[in-house]
Amino acid sequence: MDCRLYRKGLGFWLLAIGFWLAPQAADGQELNVATPNWRDTLNMLNKQINESPWSTDLHLRKAAANLELKQWQYAVDEYALILQKDSRNPAALFYRAYANTHLRRFDLARNDLNDLLTFLPRHFEARLSLAVVLQQLGKKQEALDQLNQTIEMYADSAVAYAARANLERQMKQDEAALYDWECAEKLSPRDPTYVVSHVDLLLVLERRQEARRVLDAAVKRGIPKGMLLEWYDKTKR
Repeated sequence: MDCRLYRKGLGFWLLAIGFWLAPQAADGQELNVATPNWRDTLNMLNKQINESPWSTDLHLRKAAANLELKQWQYAVDEYALILQKDSRNPAALFYRAYANTHLRRFDLARNDLNDLLTFLPRHFEARLSLAVVLQQLGKKQEALDQLNQTIEMYADSAVAYAARANLERQMKQDEAALYDWECAEKLSPRDPTYVVSHVDLLLVLERRQEARRVLDAAVKRGIPKGMLLEWYDKTKR
């Protein structure tokens, strides 16, 4: 099995950034994770590991089942076993960091993500995740620096601009956040999430006419007006 980078939930941590994608393998191929009963899967994997205790593939699968069951410490332990054999395993580093964030061990999560980025510096999800972890550690400027670097590498990523806009809003850098929401909209013109976030900030700033123009432009781009009626109403108040 390829490294299991599920890309679950920037609910997962990003948005913390609020986006996310379907399960993916490290090479971008979709994974077959259709098994509905993760406890049965875990029992099956435990039996297989008893027969083949040094199988990285099996330990990755077991750790993935632990994550699905929110057994964060068990997942951390599985990834630690993998990393004892393969200290540069990207899935183990990435998802051990993910599990540690749920255990609020943000320093440990940061260490794993930094280690991963030393040999995979263009790992997009790791960079975004590191920015989130840095925010949890109260290091907002470092998080912003990380997102700036990410956008330099991935200037065509709406997700990266949206992540930076969210952080800039937290840091009261409202004009910068507005610019980044505009960039996200241009890169993903039919995604209403970015439009709503952009409009929400404009409304906070009492710029209702500008918010209305953003909504009208979104409708012209093909976003159904019905999806934005709540926000149209807010521009009238």
